[in-house]
Amino acid sequence: MCALERDPATCEHRVGDTTPTVARDSAIKAEGSDPTAPGIGSPVLERPMGTSSFPSSRTLGPDAISKMMASRYVTVIGILGDPESGKTACLASLYLLISNAELAGWKFADSKSLMAFEEIARGAREWDAGNPPEQMTVHTELSDDRRPGFLHMRLVRNSDGRRVDLALPDLPGEWTTELVGTCRTDRFEFLKAAEVIWVVLDGRALENKERRQGVISRVGQLAGRLRTLLGELPKLLLVITHRDAGEPSAAVTARLETELAKRNVTATVVPVAPFSDNDKQVKPGFGLDDLITATTTSDLPPMTFWLPSDPVEGARSYIGYRRDR
Repeated sequence: MCALERDPATCEHRVGDTTPTVARDSAIKAEGSDPTAPGIGSPVLERPMGTSSFPSSRTLGPDAISKMMASRYVTVIGILGDPESGKTACLASLYLLISNAELAGWKFADSKSLMAFEEIARGAREWDAGNPPEQMTVHTELSDDRRPGFLHMRLVRNSDGRRVDLALPDLPGEWTTELVGTCRTDRFEFLKAAEVIWVVLDGRALENKERRQGVISRVGQLAGRLRTLLGELPKLLLVITHRDAGEPSAAVTARLETELAKRNVTATVVPVAPFSDNDKQVKPGFGLDDLITATTTSDLPPMTFWLPSDPVEGARSYIGYRRDR
């Protein structure tokens, strides 16, 4: 039976229709039907136009960072350090500070890797009955053992409104260990585009007399590896964590500088406390604002673009400008 009360023999939608094509076409013309109407098996509705999905907000690969650098100025930072030195803790604490508008002198503007920041900061958010967890961050593991994963953050400096895009790699400490021990440098090619390198050191190890010399020697070896890889080193910052356990002594700082001087390398020491066990004396996030300021400030002296000069009556200043220099 036809729902349109037509002859079933002339229905073009009849299952198993054996009507000759000529007869069916004649019936279609007689009924005034549209010959372009969908047949059996055709979709009833047209597929809606798909909308673009949100971009991934997890760690970015080197290709994504290169594409970003082609559109605007990006400060690439190298972050090196042994396992458990506090590299991921610095990134997690930085994210928590800026997300709560507590990073002195800076405001948050944008990030292409919010989910990645949330993942590394998740441990610091999960407290049991008001007690902090034993470990604020998890050990960094990458799905690709040869390519680093980058975190992106755009900040605005309150003093002058300058916008700064930071590309921060979250690398396993084993990469630094292998760089020092076996000189495996294939995973650190991105350092050739870095403007600043953070060498993160465990402040507790530097205060321990039995471990201190080993840490200082490894810093010197790491500097030597970096000079071999990069030639001329960019700005080097020694980020000493666990400031809440004590301030680095002048003797330890002097020994670090002496060890680096053997490789003709200089560095700036920045003590930080990403998290604190002594909130009354050292607040969580101590020193991270100084670290960002030291990262984004050039060591070169300011250059005067146009030197001032007093006008002299009758002098042809335009023609004679800098003729005597």
